[in-house]
Amino acid sequence: MTSQELQKQALQLPISDRWHLVQTLLESLKRESQPSVKRGNLSSLKGIAKSSAGMNELEAKEDYVNYLAKKAEI
Repeated sequence: MTSQELQKQALQLPISDRWHLVQTLLESLKRESQPSVKRGNLSSLKGIAKSSAGMNELEAKEDYVNYLAKKAEI
């Protein structure tokens, strides 16, 4: 069946069935066009918003070195 034949048949449906068809098609398009977010991609951001407030300069540097070391292990 061609898309033109399908369109012709769809236009012959009652309006409630056409609305249902439109909603189904839109949901399908949304699912297929949105990239899926993988959990693994976000794990590399763990600790990125960690605050160094209240730390002295040496502690902040040590914290950053530890962060980089953990990141290198992943």
